[in-house]
Amino acid sequence: MNENTEQYPGGGRRVPSAMNQLGYMKTDLEAELRPETDLERYLLQVPEFRKGLFWGVPRYGHPEGEIYKHIREVLDNIDRIPLDPRTRERLRLAAFTHDTFKYIEDKSTPRDWTRHHGALARRFMELHTNDTLLLDLIEYHDEAYFSWRFIHLLKSTTEGTRRLHRLLDIFANDLQLYYLFFKCDTRTGDKNQAPLRWFEQIVPEIEIVHW
Repeated sequence: MNENTEQYPGGGRRVPSAMNQLGYMKTDLEAELRPETDLERYLLQVPEFRKGLFWGVPRYGHPEGEIYKHIREVLDNIDRIPLDPRTRERLRLAAFTHDTFKYIEDKSTPRDWTRHHGALARRFMELHTNDTLLLDLIEYHDEAYFSWRFIHLLKSTTEGTRRLHRLLDIFANDLQLYYLFFKCDTRTGDKNQAPLRWFEQIVPEIEIVHW
């Protein structure tokens, strides 16, 4: 079981135990995240979305703790890249949503990937957009990391390669968008940078960005 969740009495839906209650009451999310579109502003008012933003404690990869603080780091990285308006909008929406449903994610073994936080975020955002590329980005934002993990840590080359090829197929028409978000997400906290370096080395179709 995820150390930051507890089983709901009688089984069923998992509920958060790592909620910053004081932050939930006092934090001005609009001031912290500085929404730029009506949809971004709307998301910050949705109770189930707001709950996810305040989930989290300092942990490896995320010393900042709460999800909204990680989102701020991703948004700051997006600001460092010259982007056309549509790409910027997609990357920002992915930043707002990609980790926000970790608070109801099921990480039990064997893993149910339909309950991965990216899949949960996609289902939520399907109510608010029909942009398939954005939805794919939200759902599969961790997939490059998992491909690397299966190959290099779990020594399961077949599974890691399968996942990588699926990812490249999904984003065949805009692999650069996926890469930009993966880099903006990975260059935060104290995350391991090896998956990012690996991805930049093995995918020749991307244009590597620096900051």
